[in-house]
Amino acid sequence: MGKNYMLFFILLSFGVAFAQQETTFLGIVIDAKTQSPIENVVVSIQNSSVTQLTNSQGKFELHSSIKGQQLLLLHSQGYKDLLLKINSNPGQMVNLGIVQLEDNFLDSAPATLITLLDSDLSDDNSSSEMTSGLLQSSKDAFMQASAFNWGQARFRVRGLDSENGAMMLNGMVMNKIYDGRPQWSNWGGLNDVLRNQEFSVGAAASNFSFGGILGTQQISTRASTYRKGTRLSFSGSNTTYNWRAIGTYASGMNSAGWAYTISAGKRLANEGYFEGTTFDAESFFISIEKKLSNKHSLNFTGFYTPSSRGKNSASTDEVIQLTSEKYNSYWGFQNGEKRNARVKKVEEPLLMLNHYFKINEKANLNSSVMYQFGQVGNSTIDYQNANSPDPTYYRKLPSYYTSLYAKDQGEFSGDFTPDYISAEKNKTLFLENSQINWDELYQANQQPILNSEGNITGYKPSKSHYVLYEDRTDDKTFAANTNLNIQITENSAFDGGITFRNLKSHQFQSLLDLLGGEYFEDIDAFYSGDQAQSDLQNPNRQVKKGDIYGYNFNFLATTIDAFTQFKFNYNKIDFYLGQTYSVSNYQREGLYQNGIYPTSSLGKSQKVSYENFGFKGGFTYKISGKQLLFFNGMHLTRAPSLRNTFANSRLNNSVVDGVENENISSAEANYVFRSPKLKIRTTVYYTLIKNTTKTSFFYAEGIFDRGSSYNNTDAFVSETLTHLDKKNIGAELSFEYQISSTLKSTLSAAYGNYTYNSNPNVSITNDANAAKGDTQTTFDFGESYLKNYKQSGMPQQAYSIGLEYRDPKYWWLGANINYLTESYIDVSPIARTARFYKNPISGLVFPEATEQRASALLKQEKFDPISLVNITGGKSWRLSGKYIGLFASVSNVFNLTYKTGGFEQARNANFRALNQDVSSGTPSFGPKYFYGYGRTYFVNLAISL
Repeated sequence: MGKNYMLFFILLSFGVAFAQQETTFLGIVIDAKTQSPIENVVVSIQNSSVTQLTNSQGKFELHSSIKGQQLLLLHSQGYKDLLLKINSNPGQMVNLGIVQLEDNFLDSAPATLITLLDSDLSDDNSSSEMTSGLLQSSKDAFMQASAFNWGQARFRVRGLDSENGAMMLNGMVMNKIYDGRPQWSNWGGLNDVLRNQEFSVGAAASNFSFGGILGTQQISTRASTYRKGTRLSFSGSNTTYNWRAIGTYASGMNSAGWAYTISAGKRLANEGYFEGTTFDAESFFISIEKKLSNKHSLNFTGFYTPSSRGKNSASTDEVIQLTSEKYNSYWGFQNGEKRNARVKKVEEPLLMLNHYFKINEKANLNSSVMYQFGQVGNSTIDYQNANSPDPTYYRKLPSYYTSLYAKDQGEFSGDFTPDYISAEKNKTLFLENSQINWDELYQANQQPILNSEGNITGYKPSKSHYVLYEDRTDDKTFAANTNLNIQITENSAFDGGITFRNLKSHQFQSLLDLLGGEYFEDIDAFYSGDQAQSDLQNPNRQVKKGDIYGYNFNFLATTIDAFTQFKFNYNKIDFYLGQTYSVSNYQREGLYQNGIYPTSSLGKSQKVSYENFGFKGGFTYKISGKQLLFFNGMHLTRAPSLRNTFANSRLNNSVVDGVENENISSAEANYVFRSPKLKIRTTVYYTLIKNTTKTSFFYAEGIFDRGSSYNNTDAFVSETLTHLDKKNIGAELSFEYQISSTLKSTLSAAYGNYTYNSNPNVSITNDANAAKGDTQTTFDFGESYLKNYKQSGMPQQAYSIGLEYRDPKYWWLGANINYLTESYIDVSPIARTARFYKNPISGLVFPEATEQRASALLKQEKFDPISLVNITGGKSWRLSGKYIGLFASVSNVFNLTYKTGGFEQARNANFRALNQDVSSGTPSFGPKYFYGYGRTYFVNLAISL
């Protein structure tokens, strides 16, 4: 099958180009204010590969064989894009004269809002960062609302995760092979050098990639395209960081053919908006270009953006009521300073070399090689033979005595008398000890020194019961690609490319701090004998700071992606067709021989291979110069992510049973109206994603029957969902009306209905079975009845009304009222299986599990609507040829408290346990929630020299 696909692409890639008479367009581009020529302005004919750069005198000469009326785009960093209507008449020379570009210093001020939200920095990196972070280049009112007004509530465009979009740097895809998503921390602090972007929404055509159903975002860091000069910016905020400073210098292209751009920045917070959330990050960037000839240029790009961020915990309603929505259980005082136990560190430098080859006026070949390496670490506390250090551990909360907690939830169904006196004592103790007690942890790791009389004279390190460790991922990625763009005829163009990527991902557990102890035992205290050993080849190890322990393995992956695309442009109709083919190979290499899985943990697993293909197409009908109708559609298959291919990669080589390629279909229809005063875009879309896989881990009580070999109904398990389908249907509206020369109104709306469209299969893996020698470790729990449940994690509807005043004296003020609703909690799949209703002791359905009670108990929680008012403003000055700009914003002006997401805890793994816990009114294992920012501010001062 693979050979057939490759033959198909080879045949499609051949076209016959023939000479045409050309139209030559001449012009000079200048700054509208200074009247100085502007160098390196990108002059291009839209929807074609015809492009040219202005020289040092601002002059350009563009040759085109395309006939009829077209749009000429002039783009330069720091200036507003300019679109001109042109008529191509073969054989003629058209002098456009002097073309003036207006500085977008004021317009770009909101772009200084680009910051990484907590949702963007989350462990799963699932947010649609394409709109919530870097998308300042779009002037579409809907996209602006998505990025700057709705992003704080975790809004996702079309309800899609970032794995559904292609994030590209100089034509190279940056989505991780591990989970299909970009690592957003890699871009932190590089605001000023990542502004040169091209963005295609949905299935629209892209010159660089086949893309995804969310779109393609291409960032160029070619040194010669940066506007010459120096830019300094200083920011203050009370969100993720407290202050930020960035300095950037671009040289422009000199007479010897050299250009370079450098940038450096620093962001810091002793504490962000939430308690204990420290932040410390630097950013370093360099781009150097050498123009070898009129046809060849080489460009080197390198950046390094190390960051360290203290995380914020999710909390139950009980904990929030006792504390506040800013409460964070991950930190505690140590020597008078706040110390967060859960810190995410990212250090992944990137090196890239690009070759730009202008074959002729109609063809360009751009190639690149990239190497990225470094580490990502997520720290937490490990403990053995000791109590949980978590201050919100259920036994430490009042609900432990007021909710029903019985060891045998499968049998107990009698009366329960709450112990309010003990609950009140627990409340007092919790409020007095609501944070991690670091001193107690250190004390537990030391033993007293006694004198001859038996008195304590001091303490000395002993075996550690508590340590701080991190889950580490050390990736080494090598990639190479080439991209060809050809203007075949006056009405047709070809884009094609191929990308090779190779990944070696070392994943392990690293000991960071013994917390005053002498050593830590590399065993699993829940097991005994050989089953307790992390590595049978090195049993009973005593590990110290910097040592690897627990788990240790490599992921090995190779992917090849190829795409072709043909575009056709005519007076009234444009259309395109695109194809893609890919091959993915995955393998796990165990470096430890785990005691629970001695025969399936060490060495290389079987190779898992996937072949995939995709097709897309689009059609545009030009009703008039002001009105467009266009339709895009896409169908593709996609390999499951490396993360979801292996069932329990930390311990063994097992591949998820039933995992297969995802099947994705998407379609959209758009109407666009553009006039000098009014801009409207309306869109309707449909997306179906089939056969997704999802793996999670949790401790479950009352999940198994007593007939199993370990004779325990409780277990720490891994849960794998397969054949999960998602359906996303919705509409978008972008409306912008220029009321007067100084006053503009905007209206944006997103209406979505995002649901699960299947009943996925649930498999539960219990390592305790393997430890007891049971041949069965994975149990089929059957279907989880999730169909028609709502997808979680984002508002499905969002609306924004805005008004903006821009004074001719270069100051402006804007306000937006936003309403977001239809946001739902993430439900527990195991609680929607038929097995959930059965008594794990007798195997019979619980008598209290009536249809009416089940409907009430398992109804998906819908969060309250969110109303947010945001105000922005700015002022700029030009002094002696220098720009000074001030930008300020206040978000959530009325300090609304709201939930941005949450999840049901799966610990109550049978109906009786959940019913009794909820019926108490103060559940021990109620849902956990994330909260959004209250009133926040951002102030930025920028100077351009």
